[in-house]
Formats: sequence, structure tokens, C-alpha cells
Amino acid sequence: MGKGGGRGKFKGKPTGKRNFSTPEEMAAGTSAKPRTFRREEEVEEESEESEVESEEEPEKKKGTQGVIEVENPNLAKAKGTKAKDVDLDRPTELSRREREELEKQRAHERYLKLQEQGKTEQARKDLERLAMIRQQRVEAAKKREEEKAAKEAKKLEARR
Repeated sequence: MGKGGGRGKFKGKPTGKRNFSTPEEMAAGTSAKPRTFRREEEVEEESEESEVESEEEPEKKKGTQGVIEVENPNLAKAKGTKAKDVDLDRPTELSRREREELEKQRAHERYLKLQEQGKTEQARKDLERLAMIRQQRVEAAKKREEEKAAKEAKKLEARR
């Protein structure tokens, strides 16, 4: 297995050269990285000049910031409520889901009460069905009694 032929992470030889600039090159501005160094020096010089200017005229804003001075309405501000500020006497406001759930439970309880009293359609149908079943059972019991009495009468006749 030779170098460079495989699929590894590391390569056989370095891919880039490192250039180190000397302090003289940085001061002269001939190296590859002096831009940030030079910018810092320029920023310091400008900040001293801007302090003098800022006293005379108000700060200028970039772009549309000077035109529009309205806060972002979509920006949510953190509302921190402290324990001492909480009003315990005020009723708590329920969310929409919680309100709907409570209404659903109350409606169900109301329906059950009406059903117990027999005022709903389903309760009326159930009561009618129960009345029919009771009537059928009473008729079946009478029929059984009659059959039983007829059997006993036959037995008595057969013994005679």
C-alpha cells in the first residue's frame, strides 16, 4: 500500500504553504494579513475624530434605520412576572382548548341529566323499547303458566 492511493482523510503531503509575515512586513503593509491590522489602526484614528463630530451633529443611521424608527411588532418581548406582582384574587384565564374541553364536559353532564329524566329522544326510544320488552315478558310468562296448567290437567286426566 502506497501513499496517496487510498481514500483516507489525511493526504501524503501538505496541500498548502504557510506564510509567516515579519513585523517589518506588517508595518510596511506588504504581507498577506496586514489588512486587519491596518483597519484596527484606522478605526482607532477615526473613533478619535468621530468623538469630536458626534458632539456637533446627531448620529446618522445606515439605510432605512433613519427613516423608520418603529420597533419590530413581531419581536416578542419577554414578560417576566414576579411572584409579588401576581394577583391571586383575579380568576385565571383559560386557553381556548381548556374552555372547549370544559364546555364539552358540561354539555355531556347536561345530556346525562336529561337522559335520566327521560327528556331526550334516545331516552324516550329506550323507554319505549323497555316497555315492549316488559310486555313481551309478561305475555311469555302468562303463556308458560297456561301451558303448565294444561300439562298438569292432562296428567290428572291420565291418572284417572
